[in-house]
Amino acid sequence: MAERILLVDDHPLTRSALAGLLRQHGFDVVGEAADGEEAISSAESLQPDLILLDLSMPGLDGLGALPRLREAAPHCEVVVLTASGTEENLLGAIRGGAAGYLLKSEPPERIVDFLRGVANGEAALSGTVARRLLEQVRAGGGRGSGVPDSIAAVLSARELEVLLLLDEHLGTDEIAKRLFISEHTVRSHVKSLLRKLGVSSRRDALEALATARG
Repeated sequence: MAERILLVDDHPLTRSALAGLLRQHGFDVVGEAADGEEAISSAESLQPDLILLDLSMPGLDGLGALPRLREAAPHCEVVVLTASGTEENLLGAIRGGAAGYLLKSEPPERIVDFLRGVANGEAALSGTVARRLLEQVRAGGGRGSGVPDSIAAVLSARELEVLLLLDEHLGTDEIAKRLFISEHTVRSHVKSLLRKLGVSSRRDALEALATARG
C-alpha cells in the first residue's frame, strides 16, 4: 500500500511540485495545508502516514505545529523540508519529534529516497544537517535533565520525560498517568525515542542511557 502523505507549505507552487513528484514515485498525497493550524486539523482528520512540513509559514509555523501534529496523528512520522539549516531550527525540530530534517536544496530523487527510508523506520537528515547535529552533540546539548548530552540533544522534551520514567521502571500505563497522556501516545513516544537512539527495545534504550552516563 502506498504511503499516505500530507504536504504542509505556504507556497502553492511548492506543494504542487512536491505532490507531482511524490505521486510519480508511488506515494499517495492525501492532503495539503498552508499553515500550522490547517496542518493540525488535516492531520487529525486524515491520519496520514507521513507529513512533509515546512518551517517558515505565516501564523503557526512548523516548529510550533510539530508537537501538536505528533499528538493529532500519533502513528504519523513528520519530516521537515525547509530552506533553513540553522542549528536552532534543526534541534527544535528533532526535539519536537521530527523523524527527519531535509533541505529544499536536496535533489528531488534524494527527497524521495529519504521519505522511503522514513517509511521503513529510518531517520532522514540531509548531509550538511547531519554534520551540524553531530557537532552539536559533541558540543553538548543537555537541558538539565540528568541525561547525557549525546542523548539529550536528539530527543524531544517529552521523549526525555518518557525515557527517564522508563529508567524508573514504570510501565506504559503508569507513564501515561504520570504525564496525563494516553497509553497510545506513550507508545508513540517510545517508538520515536527508540528510533532516534538506534535501538530496538526499551531495555536497549536504558542500556544506552547507562552507557552514556558512564
